[in-house]
Amino acid sequence: MTIKAILFDHDGTIVDSEQAHFEMWRDVLREYDIELTLEDYTNQYAGIPTTSNAVTMVKHYAIAAKPSELVLAKSAATNRYLSEHAFPLMAGAMDSVRFFHEQGFKIGIVTGAGREGVDVTLKCHEFHEYVSVVVSGDDVINSKPAPDCYLLAAEKLGLQPSECLAIEDTYNGSVAAIDAGIECVGVSTSSRVRDLFVGTIHKCRNLNAATQWIAEFIESKSARNHYQ
Repeated sequence: MTIKAILFDHDGTIVDSEQAHFEMWRDVLREYDIELTLEDYTNQYAGIPTTSNAVTMVKHYAIAAKPSELVLAKSAATNRYLSEHAFPLMAGAMDSVRFFHEQGFKIGIVTGAGREGVDVTLKCHEFHEYVSVVVSGDDVINSKPAPDCYLLAAEKLGLQPSECLAIEDTYNGSVAAIDAGIECVGVSTSSRVRDLFVGTIHKCRNLNAATQWIAEFIESKSARNHYQ
């Protein structure tokens, strides 16, 4: 089928938020005398929904608290951050979104996190005119790596999953897209993360490279369909 929509992950793909999320989780865990390192955060918690991280952290660090308490603390920290400023855009994010929009593709943002971060991005970075659909972890029972959020995005766009293409920066995100039947391009500056991508149709270092590759991929796919 012809690709009709590009679905972007949000945190780490559209916006450079992982450092901020790390610092928020670090501060939450310090209340329990636990020192979270950036390496541990990157390897174990980046790109994973808050509720899932809270469950894992309570178990891993033997924290004498309920996961819901960590969720509330992290959510409060996120809300304080977003009330003051938006997450900065990743290099090439605006160019990529604008390019695909101008080429006639529908644009979606599909995140396993809550909706508030995306809403701030849409408002502060003026993405409203480009984005046709947003699906967040608030919209589904099972967030990434389950495929539910991507299936819902395709449904809201009135498209088949095979008519969409996803861009993800984490393994869990790529699994969500692929299990939904959506071809996925993995993008990360980390070679370790790129090595984790399995089943992606391409993997590269940044959005600029991803945008160029996807444009060429779609053009060649369209040409093949034309001559079949």
